[in-house]
Amino acid sequence: MSDLGDFTDFESGSDRDSSSQTADASDAERGENGESEGAAAASADAGSDAADGGVAFERFDVAPAGEDRGIGAVSVSQGLRVAEDGDDTALRAFVTTGNRDDVRLGKYLLVPYPDDELLFCRITALEYAQEFRTDDATEIHARRAMRRQEFEERDYKFVASLDPVAVLFEQGDELKRRMVDRVPKPGAVVAEATDPEQIKTGLKIPAEGVFLGHLSVGGEKVRTAAEPPTIDYRLKDDYADGDPLVFRHTLVAGGTGSGKTHASKNLLRQLLDSDRTYEMDDGRDAQMAVVQFDPQDEYAQMHDDNPEMTDSVARRYEREGVAHGGHDDTVCLVPKEDGVPYGGDNHRAEQVEFTIPFSMARDRPWLVAGSSLNENQFPALKELLRRFFREYGNEGTYEEFLTFLDDPALKEELHEAGRVHEATYDAVKRRVRGVPNGVFDQSARPITELDHQLVRPGGLTVIPTYHLSTSRAKEMFVLAVSSMLIDDKLSNAPRSERIKETPLVLGMDEAHNFLADADNVQARKVVSKFTEAAKQGRKERLGLFLITQDPQDVAEPVFKQVNTKLVLNLGDEDAIKSVNIPPNLEDKVPYMEKGQMVVYSPDNSEPVELVGLSTCVTRHGE
Repeated sequence: MSDLGDFTDFESGSDRDSSSQTADASDAERGENGESEGAAAASADAGSDAADGGVAFERFDVAPAGEDRGIGAVSVSQGLRVAEDGDDTALRAFVTTGNRDDVRLGKYLLVPYPDDELLFCRITALEYAQEFRTDDATEIHARRAMRRQEFEERDYKFVASLDPVAVLFEQGDELKRRMVDRVPKPGAVVAEATDPEQIKTGLKIPAEGVFLGHLSVGGEKVRTAAEPPTIDYRLKDDYADGDPLVFRHTLVAGGTGSGKTHASKNLLRQLLDSDRTYEMDDGRDAQMAVVQFDPQDEYAQMHDDNPEMTDSVARRYEREGVAHGGHDDTVCLVPKEDGVPYGGDNHRAEQVEFTIPFSMARDRPWLVAGSSLNENQFPALKELLRRFFREYGNEGTYEEFLTFLDDPALKEELHEAGRVHEATYDAVKRRVRGVPNGVFDQSARPITELDHQLVRPGGLTVIPTYHLSTSRAKEMFVLAVSSMLIDDKLSNAPRSERIKETPLVLGMDEAHNFLADADNVQARKVVSKFTEAAKQGRKERLGLFLITQDPQDVAEPVFKQVNTKLVLNLGDEDAIKSVNIPPNLEDKVPYMEKGQMVVYSPDNSEPVELVGLSTCVTRHGE
C-alpha cells in the first residue's frame, strides 16, 4: 500500500475549521446583541490589526442611502426607442420587487426628461423574465415549486411595456401636452401618475364640461393624491375649441343589464342643469331642451328624486359639480291610439295626450306607407296625396283619404292620363290600408299645435311608446314627431320658431328599430332625414342622442356622423366591432361590469375607460 503520510496537517485544518465555525457563531451572537456591540467588535478588530502591524480596513455601511422613488426605471437591455409608427416603439421599464403587486395593465405612468418635461405613458404589457439563465421546465424545478410556500420576486425580472401617449411641459403657469417627439434616458425613474392635472392633460380630458363618470383602469377608479381622489371625465361644452360635443351627436351602446339607461339618465340630467346654457346665433344664451323617445317607460321617472340617494352621496355629487335630483320641468307627452290606454303610474310627471294629424302626411308621405313601396309606387302615393289635399285641404283626415282612394273614376283617370298605372294604384291602396287603425286624427291635440310643450328651454319631454299596440304604430309616432323637430330645426322658414330657436337634444332609445338601413323607400327617407340632421345639427344646435343594444343595425350614414361613443358591456362580436373603438379597449368590452364603459370621443380626449355613477342622479327602476 502506498504511504498516505502524516495526517497531522489535516487534523490541524479540521481544528481550524471548528474554530472558525465557533468564531462565526460568536459573531452571529454579537450581531443579535445589537449594533453597538458589533461596532465595538469592529473597532477592537481594527485596533488588533493595527497592534499586530497589519493593515487596518475601513468598514462601510452597505445599506442604500435615501428612499426609493417611483416604481422602477427605464430599461435599455432590449432596446429603447420611440417611433412615429407605434409598432416600432420599444419602451420598457424594470419594476422593483416591492411595487409589482400594485402594477396593472392600463395604468398611467410618468417618465421624466432631464429638462423637467415628462413623458406620459400607459402600461400595455407586463412580463416576468428570468434573472439567471436556467431551465425551470424540469421535474426538479416543478417539485421544488410545489413544495415551496413563498414566491421569491427577486429571482425574476418584472418588466412593463409602455405606450407613450404625450409629452407634458410647462408653458408659463399652464401645463401643456404635445405628441411624443423624444426618447427618455436609460435608467430614468418611472413613477405612477397621481396628479389630476397631469393625468387630465396627458389624456386631453377637459377641465370643465358635461360630467360622464370617473376615469378607471380595469374597473377600478384611478386614485390620486388630491381631494377628491378620483378623476372626473367631462365632455367639452363650450365654443372655445369648436362647437359643444353634444351637438356633434352621442351614441350609448350596451347590452341588456349593462346600465345604459342608468348612464343615459345621468348624462341627460347634466344637460338639463339650470346653470348650463348655450349661445345662439342672435347672441342669446338659452337652456337646452331634451325630447326623449322612451320604449320602456323609464325616462319620465327623471321628474322624481331618487329615493336611494343618501345625504352623503348627494354632498359628494355637489362637491364634484354633478347635477342631481328630479327634474321638475318634465312632461310626459303621450301618443294617443284609439282604444289603447297608457298606464304611467311609475312616475309623477305631467301627462299630456297628443295625436298625429293626417295633414303631416302631406310633406311626409312615408307616414302612410303601411309596408315597403318600390320606386314606382312611392311617386304614385305622392301624387295621390297631392290631389287629396288639393281637394280637401289640411283638414282632410285619414278616413277621408281611404274613401278618396275607393273612387274608381279617380283610378281610371290617372291610368288613362299615364300618371299612375292601375296595378300601381291598387298596390298603393293596399299599402295605405295597412297603416294601423286608430293612429291618425284621434281625440287629442295634434302634435303640430303642441310645439311649445314639446320643446321648452330647460325642459325634458318624454314620449313613451311601450303601450302602443304594434311596432308599426310605434314607428309612426316616433318618426312623425322626430321629423317635425328635424324639419323645423333645419328649415330657413320653420313652422315653429320655438323649435328653431331652442338648443335641442333628440334622444332615441332602441335607435336600431327606427334607423336601420333597409331597402324600402320610406326607410331610406327616414335615414336620409336623420343623416341630414346629423350633418347640419351642429350649426343648428341640434344633437342626436342614440341609445341601442344593436349598434351594428344603425344605418351607416347616421352612425358615422356620431362623434362621442359610450360603450358599455356588449356580448355580440359584431356589435363590438361596429362601434370601432381601439383594440386594447375593444377586448375589455365583453368583460365590463354594470356601469363600466369605454368613451371614444376623438375631439374630446384619448380613448379611456370610465366607471359611471353608482347611484342614479334621478329616480331609476321600480
